[in-house]
Amino acid sequence: MTRITFTVRTLVTAAATLLAVTALSPTARAVPEPKAPKEFVALSTVDPTIIQEMRYPYEHNFVAAPVDGYRQPLCILTKPAAQALHRAQTKLLRTGYSLKVYDCYRPQRAVDHFVRWAKDLADEKTKAEFYPQVDKTRLFADGYIAEKSGHSRGSTMDLTLVKLPALPTRPYRPGQKLVPCYAPKAQRFPDNSVDMGTGFDCFDTLAHTDDPRITGIQRTNRDLLRSALGAEGFVNLPEEWWHFTYFPYQPDHYYNFPVTWRSLVHNQ
Repeated sequence: MTRITFTVRTLVTAAATLLAVTALSPTARAVPEPKAPKEFVALSTVDPTIIQEMRYPYEHNFVAAPVDGYRQPLCILTKPAAQALHRAQTKLLRTGYSLKVYDCYRPQRAVDHFVRWAKDLADEKTKAEFYPQVDKTRLFADGYIAEKSGHSRGSTMDLTLVKLPALPTRPYRPGQKLVPCYAPKAQRFPDNSVDMGTGFDCFDTLAHTDDPRITGIQRTNRDLLRSALGAEGFVNLPEEWWHFTYFPYQPDHYYNFPVTWRSLVHNQ
């Protein structure tokens, strides 16, 4: 065997060995996305009448960008929570109202995105709408942003009421002027919901459910939402009129599967 032949054979053998090791290496293979546990379902499969206006797959939200992990505008919840929402919806429909969800299950990667945004004090693109009176350095201390969220457990959702028949909501136009989330309803970003006194995700004390400045029809609307959901086992977060958790079933785990139909492929 010539020296050249031996050298070529050695190189070929080494390359084949490297390829074999690489193919077997866990770090070289694509890591499959986590799937939703079997108790998670798409809300629309339990109650298709509940309106869904999911905010985080799009750029009109407080981070001004689609949020990590939200790949489709889809409300995912634990089945008991979805069934409880269905019961509340059935009663509300009889009175001429419908529930509308803004956010449901939230992957941990989305919560991490919120945390990164909150720590970037130079990014205040959405301050004029979502937190006009709050210094961004206070977002953690005041409880607006946290490193863990009950949403990631699957039984917490953000929602409101819509008077039927529901009119369409005009889509967000990039670059449009931002208006404070506590401005009069006619001046805020268009939303076909009833007037709750502030918009969704308003980082302001006026969004506290029982803030005494909320009176009249705004108070009536907040109380209607809370009573309708409370009758089915939901508990409101006092700092956010839109935030409710179904406590009879609350998984003790923070999940990270993406918001997509594929995550539920074995559950439907």
